[in-house]
Amino acid sequence: MKKYFLLLFFSIAAYMLMAQQTITLSMLQLQDKIKGGWAGQTIGVTFGGLYEFRYNGTFIQDYQPLHWDISFIKENMLNNAGLYDDLYMDLTFVDVFEKYGLHAPVDSFANAFAHAGYKLWHANQAARYNILNGIKAPASGYWENNVHADDIDYQIESDYAGLMSPAMPNTASAISDKIGHIMNYGDGWYGGVFIGAMYTLAFVYDDVDTIISEALKTIPAQSTYYKCISDVIQWHKQFPNDWKRTWYALQVKWAEDVACPGGVFEPFNIDAKINSAYVVTGLLYGNGDFTKSLEIATRCGQDADCNPSSVGGILGTILGYNKIPACWKNGLHGAEDINFKYTDISLNKVYNIGVKQALQNIAANGGSISGDKVVIAVQQPKAVKLEQGFANIHPKDKIPFEQTIDKEISFSFEGTGFCLAGEALKNSDALPEHIFIADLYIDGNKTETAWLPTDFTTRRNELFWKYNLQPGKHTVMIRLQNPADGYALKSWFYIVY
Repeated sequence: MKKYFLLLFFSIAAYMLMAQQTITLSMLQLQDKIKGGWAGQTIGVTFGGLYEFRYNGTFIQDYQPLHWDISFIKENMLNNAGLYDDLYMDLTFVDVFEKYGLHAPVDSFANAFAHAGYKLWHANQAARYNILNGIKAPASGYWENNVHADDIDYQIESDYAGLMSPAMPNTASAISDKIGHIMNYGDGWYGGVFIGAMYTLAFVYDDVDTIISEALKTIPAQSTYYKCISDVIQWHKQFPNDWKRTWYALQVKWAEDVACPGGVFEPFNIDAKINSAYVVTGLLYGNGDFTKSLEIATRCGQDADCNPSSVGGILGTILGYNKIPACWKNGLHGAEDINFKYTDISLNKVYNIGVKQALQNIAANGGSISGDKVVIAVQQPKAVKLEQGFANIHPKDKIPFEQTIDKEISFSFEGTGFCLAGEALKNSDALPEHIFIADLYIDGNKTETAWLPTDFTTRRNELFWKYNLQPGKHTVMIRLQNPADGYALKSWFYIVY
């Protein structure tokens, strides 16, 4: 009963607060919250880094301790730069805003990360390949062009949109509409919209229940993403003291991945829905406690570094930098002046840039800055457009197909689509990179010519795929135009839909 009245109180308070046209923060409050958001996500991703995709389809048991040491952040920033892929992708977009302003065109963001020196995976890499090969945003993230469109990529990169849009969820959504569609579509995009909205609302509220429920209003209720997160909220009410019951319910209802080839018929799942659900699980069951929230989000498994990163960033924004528990914040000592690899931006630098961009965005959206007072025009969350990738796409089989394509290979299947996984390789690091050129034939008709680089940073994630074929039997043939000594084009398996 007490819990019910508390929720009722917070709901009434939330309504009254959002009904206000403005809120006022001191400059110090704004700075503290933005600094807390960047610091919190850095702490979270470092904490979870030891467990990333080591617990797939299971959770980390209570008897297994989760390790933390105040040296972890500095050590990883110096020696394990790839851990911070979500941070340096964030910073790529922050840097574009810094160079070209709030209204920078989408191509400036797309080209910045497509030509960056860092390695990418999943939806980001698929988008990079598309952009480098003439498929511009938003087509670069569209599900028929990007097998990984539902993956977690933009969800883990959308922090910047929320932190530069305090109390303005719709402004954050507009930013995410432009940038998030570079690499994602549908549920993959919704992950970024929702996480960004939670950041914006962390400037307004201090209870996670309200932040989650208000942020969910930015997602269309007809979408599977909305239904998944709504389920977590309902299961938390049903099992308020047992996050594992919610985890099991998620596993039963939402753990099937239909698109990402590495997740189809496998425990591995990088889909945005399920990983967002783990973020919400951590926030709800952690109930505002920084340590407990990070631990639960990590113990849920799957993308167990990025999920606590989102949790840490949102809680860091709620609390502000100064109130992040010392046992966590002390880990930042000696690390805040180190530039994230592939960037010239450190945490200390982005703290300042983040405030600058937030103030610009506040002023551009009906707010004002006067001395120490920052007046923000509060926005009521509005649902973005409905879009659903991979609708009526159902995996039927996963066929081992380990072949080296010397000239051509072929296979037949019965269904409505396929995805052929494989890789372009060179036999020695001493060799220069090579780009294979291969043609795809479906039922005797040439449907595509693809460039398949051996270079990891410009590679194509999958060799070929095609959805929405007419039901029935189909034959696929891959014909290689330019075989070369010392190089190999290999296939691994294909999925039938």
